[in-house]
Amino acid sequence: MTQQSLDNNKAIVVFSGGQDSTTCLFWAKKYFESVELVTFAYGQRHDTEIEVAKRIAEEQHVKHHILDMSLLSQLTPNALTQHDMEIEVGEDGIPNTFVPARNLLFLSFAGALAYQTNTKNIITGVCETDFSGYPDCRDSFIKSMNVTLSLSMDKDFVIHTPLMWLDKKATWALSDELGALDYIRYNTLTCYNGIVGEGCGECPACELRAHGLNTYLAEKGEN
Repeated sequence: MTQQSLDNNKAIVVFSGGQDSTTCLFWAKKYFESVELVTFAYGQRHDTEIEVAKRIAEEQHVKHHILDMSLLSQLTPNALTQHDMEIEVGEDGIPNTFVPARNLLFLSFAGALAYQTNTKNIITGVCETDFSGYPDCRDSFIKSMNVTLSLSMDKDFVIHTPLMWLDKKATWALSDELGALDYIRYNTLTCYNGIVGEGCGECPACELRAHGLNTYLAEKGEN
């Protein structure tokens, strides 16, 4: 018996409400007829992240799934799930904001959702250029995960990573091409301290985001 083909006009975006995933949302809306979002509640440092994701989904008129992944915060202490832990870089060069197996689990559950909704395309904002040393943001992992998902469910999923080879300046340039730079600048949450928009300006996420934006605007002659 032949398996039903997945709908190539449908896409699911793994969505946090941050700069990268919101850029992926606008990218998906450009290239696919039907776009849905999936956000994972895993005990992240700030509940604000979930609220921001909800608000963006409503404003952009896309269906939004929120899945409980709180078990992640039970597996290992890290600075993204332990609110009282200082953000530091370990001896191995990996920040303690790394949540082991996070993208492995997120993509697995996104794949299960894609299977249920007959969706061929899964989009994630991982990036190897500005990836902070996270091993599950590498292109080799995504390619492996794409094969694993497809084999595990006997479906021809495609995982898209439109930001994989872009630094933050290039990511801002892409958002500008998509007509979404100002929306992403003022409405997304990247800050580890939970401040929407341009953030606290001091945490590693804010510094990376601001440097990319300022470099891009300077090249455009707007800064």
